[in-house]
Amino acid sequence: MTVATPHRPVACPGCLAAPVDPAAAPPKDARLMLSLPTIHCQACIAKVERALGAHPGVTSARVNLTLKRALIDAPADTTPSALIDVLAGEGFEAHELDATALTETATRTAGRDLLMRLAVAGFASMNVMLLSVAVWSGAADATRDMFHWISAAIALPAITFSAQPFFRNAWMALRAGRLNMDVPISLAILLALGTSLWETWLSGHHAYFDAALTLTFFLLAGRWLDARARSAARSAAEELTALEVPRAWRVGPKEPVEVAVADLRVGDHILVRPGARAPVDGVVVDGRSEVDRALLTGETLPELRAPGDRMSAGEINLTGPLTLRATAVGQDTSLQRMTALVAIAESGRSRYTSLADRAAKLYAPGVHILSAFAFLGWLIWSGDVRVSLNIAAAVLIITCPCALGLAVPAVTTAASGRLFAKGMLIKDATALERLAEVDTVVFDKTGTLTTGQPNLTNWATLTPLQQSQVYALAQGSAHPLSHAIVQAAQASACTPAPVSNITERPGYGSEGYLNGRHLRLGRPEWLGLAPEGDILCTGFDAGDGAAILLTFTDAARPGAAETIRGLRALGLHIHLLSGDRPAAVRSFADTLQIADWKAAMLPEDKAQFVADLRHKGHRVLMVGDGLNDTVALASAHVSISPAQALDAARAASDMVLLGQDLRPVTDAVAVARQATKRIRENFRIATVYNVVAVPLAVAGLATPLIAALAMSTSSITVSLNALRVRGRS
Repeated sequence: MTVATPHRPVACPGCLAAPVDPAAAPPKDARLMLSLPTIHCQACIAKVERALGAHPGVTSARVNLTLKRALIDAPADTTPSALIDVLAGEGFEAHELDATALTETATRTAGRDLLMRLAVAGFASMNVMLLSVAVWSGAADATRDMFHWISAAIALPAITFSAQPFFRNAWMALRAGRLNMDVPISLAILLALGTSLWETWLSGHHAYFDAALTLTFFLLAGRWLDARARSAARSAAEELTALEVPRAWRVGPKEPVEVAVADLRVGDHILVRPGARAPVDGVVVDGRSEVDRALLTGETLPELRAPGDRMSAGEINLTGPLTLRATAVGQDTSLQRMTALVAIAESGRSRYTSLADRAAKLYAPGVHILSAFAFLGWLIWSGDVRVSLNIAAAVLIITCPCALGLAVPAVTTAASGRLFAKGMLIKDATALERLAEVDTVVFDKTGTLTTGQPNLTNWATLTPLQQSQVYALAQGSAHPLSHAIVQAAQASACTPAPVSNITERPGYGSEGYLNGRHLRLGRPEWLGLAPEGDILCTGFDAGDGAAILLTFTDAARPGAAETIRGLRALGLHIHLLSGDRPAAVRSFADTLQIADWKAAMLPEDKAQFVADLRHKGHRVLMVGDGLNDTVALASAHVSISPAQALDAARAASDMVLLGQDLRPVTDAVAVARQATKRIRENFRIATVYNVVAVPLAVAGLATPLIAALAMSTSSITVSLNALRVRGRS
């Protein structure tokens, strides 16, 4: 839309096309990115997009439910904090992400590139096959030669474009002085193409352009299936980097000034407002508030921070403003150290060698030797280079690893589809193979085995008057326990009492007045209460001197008990790790009959525990949801996180649990074992096929076309066997 102002005359098209002085050009829109961890459905998307779109200056807002992110185009002077406030008013938690740290992965780009090459190879092979039917039906002389030349005109550019991934990888391998699976593939394609061109030039009876194209098509299909399985994977280290706060409020001589976090130095004083993340590690010098340490401990219960207490980068200030003195900035913060640990763990896991890679190491040199012997043998026997090349090409094609290339991705795709229907998303191509090998499962507690949300247990014991008073005080608080009270009150259709002058005292609780009485809701110690034991609770004083305790519990996820029993039935050993209090962890472990548990664990403690198990020879499955679990997730043999987990935790994991029910974890282990069995069966099918077909090709009984048909038959057989993973329940 073009807007004309009364002070600017309408210009001619030539003037409009002329270069514009940058200083006079209107400011360009900036692109902002927000993380939205609490969205979960299409209604959330519509509400978020509508709220952001209504903000002045916002030109577009798009929400990605899978990544739980919003991408906003707005004027350069629009601040993320303003948009975060807009979403907070709609009831959504939002955090700023650094868009430059979230570039599209090379895996997704490669997947799209392979699909395009696959489409070209498929279209070209269908057209050449139509021409081949005419030749094989009896076309002769000039007609046959014309069809061959048309086939060459289609096949040459199609193969040049479509087979580039094989040629490129083969060339890189040869330059490095090694052989990989792409070397015999490239040789087979080039030999089939070369012999076909030779036959066409000499007006021969047979050309094999269709064989070369069919070979390329099936091999690309296997590569694309493999790339599709990898496409959901993102680097957890990138996600952690994106969680860093890009700007901070540095306390100056007069008032706080917003600066880039990169400009902060040790010793600077930084203001952390309620609802904001700490940008650096530091010590509180002014203020009193409760902070959410879920990033580091995974626990939803806030902790009190007062002058002298330490805060880590990434912790969320909940109630009152805090001023920190920076003790670690940049690469030295706890968040950056965790990022480095995750990157190291991910690089170690990437060295896992899949079954297909191990098979390829044996395959590549064997095929070259066999093809070379066939060529030399027939050259010595017949003295005909043309016949010898045809037989060498037939050997390469008939042994070409289409079945081998499809053995793993076909099974992985079938198993992934089955698990997706059950509520489990496979992100990594080798995840199923690794999952089939596990003998130990390590669970995080809060947010993984539990819902991560406190539930009020004694709401029904309060009188209707007490309920209405507690509800009124809890409504104005951001504390998780207050949220639990509000949920209980709304579920019971409670009406809040007309409490006046409600204020929140950071670190203590909320207070207000009703009919001259001073009402308080908050820490039991503030109300003079002394809870027995280590229980999760808050206190309420109605101003009559008889304060009462409200107790809470973190309920187990649906299917948690069945999952633990199912994993034990599969022969797996179970461990429970948590950053929570020992009494709470012990009680929960007893409920699920988990004998091995540890409490009060920090991220590095969990990662070390997993590393110790691996050093003892165990194959560990880690199931966790928080940033405090990210290093352990990345360093485990294989890992799973819920969809509700932090972006970084989901990125570090190999699989994502889409629903609330934990039972798909047991299904995943069972399906992984079945899938690995099918993969080994596919390798046996490919081996039997080669044992039967290769002697025929060496004996000269299979032309390159027959070899291509035999190769296609083996590929289809492998794919059908892979579907058996999906057919069982």
